[in-house]
Amino acid sequence: MTKVVAITGASNGMGFAAAELFAKKGWIVYGGARRVEKIPVSENIHALKLDVTDHDSNVAFIKQIMATEQGIDVLINNAGYGEYGPVEDTPLDNARKQFETNFFGAADLAQLVLPIMRAQKSGRIINISSIGGDVYMPLGAYYHATKAALQQWSDSLDIEIAPFGVRSLIIQPGGTQSAWSEIAMGNAKKNLKENSVYAVMVNNVAALLTANENMIGSTSEDLAKVFYKAATDSTPKRRYFNAFSDRAMVWFARSYPRVFKKVFIWTLHFFEKRAENK
Repeated sequence: MTKVVAITGASNGMGFAAAELFAKKGWIVYGGARRVEKIPVSENIHALKLDVTDHDSNVAFIKQIMATEQGIDVLINNAGYGEYGPVEDTPLDNARKQFETNFFGAADLAQLVLPIMRAQKSGRIINISSIGGDVYMPLGAYYHATKAALQQWSDSLDIEIAPFGVRSLIIQPGGTQSAWSEIAMGNAKKNLKENSVYAVMVNNVAALLTANENMIGSTSEDLAKVFYKAATDSTPKRRYFNAFSDRAMVWFARSYPRVFKKVFIWTLHFFEKRAENK
């Protein structure tokens, strides 16, 4: 029987690439996004309007799938973005929007698909977190908080639903060639108050992310393969990483938090000094 996957945030990046890969593998794909016109469309890909922060939109998304299909085998909670900015400056309404998108949207969709998956006695909810669920940097407090919350939530959910043949899994991408950093730092600059004392820090973090992007080898297509592996492994893992370096970074941050913090502070000072010398 042909399997069905629902992918949020399918209009760009990893979600876009995953929609194309699953379709190529013969799955029926339902891609959801606010910019529905940017979702790839083919014989196996159906583009649906979706705003994960709107409960009615989430309900309509699942109902549209079930109107045609007899079940949903995999839900991939991929929609998300980075609301960067200093904690002192960032409006809490923006922080709440970050949680609504990165965390509560996934929770809402999970509640909607779980009765379907329990009834069919199978299914996987794949939650796209980040190494940022364990690793952190200045300006990303609210983003990192959403990813840490998503991971703990997913682990608790996995224990609850495993007896019904359903699993909840986490994928933790590291740096990926995408517009994510540009959007995150654009938000950081928007969130700065006038004459903010954090302006220099924003510039330093932007330089760090730019340097990191220049060294990144991972593409959205690479991550799409990880999505597919999580969806199809006969014995699924609790966590999935794309690269050994991503797994190593998480291990380092969790095992040696004081050293990690010192290294990060030193790195920011390096970029600050380099900017001063230009």
